[in-house]
Amino acid sequence: QGENHTQPLFCIEPGIPCHFAREQASELMGYVRDMTLSGLIEEKPQLIWASLYLGALTKALMDDAELGMVR
Repeated sequence: QGENHTQPLFCIEPGIPCHFAREQASELMGYVRDMTLSGLIEEKPQLIWASLYLGALTKALMDDAELGMVR
């Protein structure tokens, strides 16, 4: 396994319009914001960690949409 093969963990399926994926990513970012604020106000670090993970998945979705728009 000398070659470096990477598989996207979270990506847009073929046939899904990039603008739709970006709209969904925007909605997910709203949830990230809400979870982060709730975690801080309620002193629940598990919500902050969950929002961090969801934010990373959302970024992957946005990156994939960007690649699709460039192609």
